[in-house]
Amino acid sequence: MTKRKLSRFAENKTFAHLFEPTYFQLLEGFPLKGKWKSDFFKNNNPIVVELGCGKGEFTVGLASKYPDKNFVGLDMKGARMWRGAKTTLENTLTNVAFVRCHIELIENLFDIGEVSEIWITFPDPQPQTGRIKKRLTSPRFLNRFRNIAEKGCIIHLKTDNTGFYEFTRQIIKDQNLELLFETDDVDKKPAHEDAVTIRTFYEEMFRSKGETIKYLEFVLK
Repeated sequence: MTKRKLSRFAENKTFAHLFEPTYFQLLEGFPLKGKWKSDFFKNNNPIVVELGCGKGEFTVGLASKYPDKNFVGLDMKGARMWRGAKTTLENTLTNVAFVRCHIELIENLFDIGEVSEIWITFPDPQPQTGRIKKRLTSPRFLNRFRNIAEKGCIIHLKTDNTGFYEFTRQIIKDQNLELLFETDDVDKKPAHEDAVTIRTFYEEMFRSKGETIKYLEFVLK
C-alpha cells in the first residue's frame, strides 16, 4: 500500500462525516439507522443516497446544488472517498455524509422509509451471466431498496454500459414500474439536468473513450 493511500486512510478517520463501520458493527446495529435526520443532519430534509460514489463528485455536486436535501454517498474504496470527504469540508457543506461499506448491507444503514431518492452512477455492469444478481438494478437489489425507501422513491441510473442499460429497462418493464425518463445518449436527448451537468471522474474517462452516457429515471414501488 502506498504512503499516499495510508495518509488518506488515516485522514478519513478524522472526518466526522465519513463512517467506516465494520461488517459486525453493521450487523449489531448502525447507530444512525433511522436517526440520520435527527442525530446527524439535524433537520427533517429528504435523504438522497448515491451508490458507488467513488471520489464523491456527484454526491458533493448534488449537495452544493440542493442545500434543502441531505446526501449520503456509499462506496467501498476509502482512498477514493477521501476526495469527496475532503471537498465537503473545503466547501463547508453540512448536508453530506459518506459511508464506507458494501452496498449489499444498505438495509443495515437506513430504516424503513428513510431514503427518498437513489442515484446509481456508473456501477460495475457485472457482465458475466453468473453475476446478474449483483447488478444494482436487479430484483434482488430493488427489494433491498424497497426496505429503506419512502413511498414514491425515485431511482436514477447513469451508465456507459449498453447491456446494463437494456437490462434495467427490462427490469422496469417486468416489474411494472413507472418509467419517468430514458435516453441512450444524454447528449442527444437531454435528461434530468443533474444527470447532464454533474460529471464524475469515471464519466469523463468513459467519454474520452467515445462511450455514450445512458440514463434512466423510474419510480420504485
